Amino acid sequence: MTAIPAAQPTGAQQGRRAANRRSDRPEDAPRWERPALAAVLAVATVLYSWGIGQAALHPFYGAAIRSMAGSWRAFFFGGLDAAGSVSIDKLPGAFWPDAVSVWLFGPHTWAAALPQVVEGVLTVWLLHRMVRAWAGPFAALIAALALALTPVTVALNRATIPDTALTLLLVAAAGALQKAVGTERLLPLITCGIWVGLAFQAKMLQAWLVLPVFAAVYQLVAPGRPLHRAVRVLVGGAVALAVSCSWMFIAWATPAADRPYLDGTSDNNPFALVFGYNGLSRFSSDPTAFGAVAGTAASRTTGNTGWDMLINDTVGPQVAWLLPLAVLAAILGVGRRAGRPRTDLPRAGFLLWGGWLAVHALVFSVSNGNHAYYTAVIAPALAALAGGGLALFRSEYEATYKPEPAAEHEAQPEAARRRHLALPAAIGLTAAWALVLDWPTRFVSWLLPVAVMLALCGVVGLCSRGPRTSPRKIHATLAAGIAATLVVPAGWAVSTLNPLYAGAATSPMAGPVGKSYYEHPRHAPRRRGLDRPSARDTALLGYLTTHRHGEKYLLATQAAYTAEPLLRAKSEPILVMGGFTGSTPFPTAQQLGSLVTAHQLRYALLTTQRPTTPATTWVKSHCTRIRPTAYGVRADGSFTLYDCAPQR
Repeated sequence: MTAIPAAQPTGAQQGRRAANRRSDRPEDAPRWERPALAAVLAVATVLYSWGIGQAALHPFYGAAIRSMAGSWRAFFFGGLDAAGSVSIDKLPGAFWPDAVSVWLFGPHTWAAALPQVVEGVLTVWLLHRMVRAWAGPFAALIAALALALTPVTVALNRATIPDTALTLLLVAAAGALQKAVGTERLLPLITCGIWVGLAFQAKMLQAWLVLPVFAAVYQLVAPGRPLHRAVRVLVGGAVALAVSCSWMFIAWATPAADRPYLDGTSDNNPFALVFGYNGLSRFSSDPTAFGAVAGTAASRTTGNTGWDMLINDTVGPQVAWLLPLAVLAAILGVGRRAGRPRTDLPRAGFLLWGGWLAVHALVFSVSNGNHAYYTAVIAPALAALAGGGLALFRSEYEATYKPEPAAEHEAQPEAARRRHLALPAAIGLTAAWALVLDWPTRFVSWLLPVAVMLALCGVVGLCSRGPRTSPRKIHATLAAGIAATLVVPAGWAVSTLNPLYAGAATSPMAGPVGKSYYEHPRHAPRRRGLDRPSARDTALLGYLTTHRHGEKYLLATQAAYTAEPLLRAKSEPILVMGGFTGSTPFPTAQQLGSLVTAHQLRYALLTTQRPTTPATTWVKSHCTRIRPTAYGVRADGSFTLYDCAPQR
């Protein structure tokens, strides 16, 4: 697409394609662009990979990643243990790269986290490429830097959670849509559908939130007749649906005995996993919506919902630093291009990213129990709108001071002559908003005076510009204003390099909110990586291995909470009773008894921190309790080991 300051071609297809080719030619790039982009990517790489050997592996997903790396059955179906007795409670697509990395490099924490770093850096690079084609190199650089410095993005890319892959794939889908809107070819729209389908494999229904926006933008802006555009949208949607549902259909067609039991479901149905457990139960008080396991919905009404979700004290400092600038850019970017041809490409970009932001904000406000890191998916939209908006305001600002005859300058409408105020106003408003977000905690209070001084330099300098002001001074003033908008979020982002300010492994967040999670005694021990068992886990694994005599399963555990540290330490078949929550109806008491009778299972490890099920009741009534001293531990907290071997 053409840059915003350039004139929009209104000719036929040949003219539109020529404009696209011109915008991407390397010889059109300013000399500063490549070094600046390299610097941004280097900053992103350092922020995302620093201390990767101590990355915050999600205990549940980290256990699954190691298991998936050692078994094809567990790999494809997302088995929580090497035998694939029960699956994880998500689709496995986001963890396939992590499992491949562990398979290639061994069970190391850095190997599991490496794909997240690569995905994060690729997202920054891809967003730069997209915004450059839409709004030019200046906007692209701002967008890439803003995304790289978004605190929740930095925290998330240093963990093992599916949202990193989701964000990358959706940005790739937006890039394909951008190309489809700028041409009359069907292939880019099909590619867009494929990327959305792959994003569905990473985070399920959340990937579909962009589909209404993509369809509306294509229908409104793409060339061709309305019916022709509508048919193309349906084709792209059908591709997205087919790719999205491919794994579910394969799992549904596979006999239950040949795949893991699907966690979070009461009927072992992949559609219940996606549309019930991870779908309707987030918007309903019905705990069994569409086959979901009872009780899952209640655990998700934990806050971070409502109209102010994006700006509350927890979520706001994670992602919302550029929100005023992004909203202003979306409104003015669309409004000031009113009267342009329907196929106006710069306006299409503001519609695309503005719609992306609006739809996600709406859904987050009505869903239950959102984690702060869920909002990482809106970071590309905020960054793109910030870059595109600043490029638009800059072009209007520079146009106001072009040397013109006095009479012609005086003939300009007053509103047009005042458009140069949009740039300093946007910078001042965004810098002030940063003070509002940081003020409750004053986490980076030492940066606030810096932000104020930079903002004053930028706003005053831009407002006081005259026709004789040197370009070098204006560039320095603009740079100071942009720095004012980014310096405070950069402070929050850099804080994640300290594990104390990176949140819990289960909920990566930046700043003092993350500190409170990390210091909680329940979360601190869970920062153990792969192949790093605690003394207690080493003793228990040694005892179980020594007393194992041909059983298929090393032991059975009550819920994933009990199995996670053992699975991260050693890839073994472990029967995880009840799945993630402990409430999934697998295995039944009868199935458990049959495994014990067939000498496929001997030991079981129960905990008081998860609900009692028929299977755990069977263990307590048929098995013998083992004292912790038997495996070299004086006390084992809330855990109890049982020997279920039949009495001879």
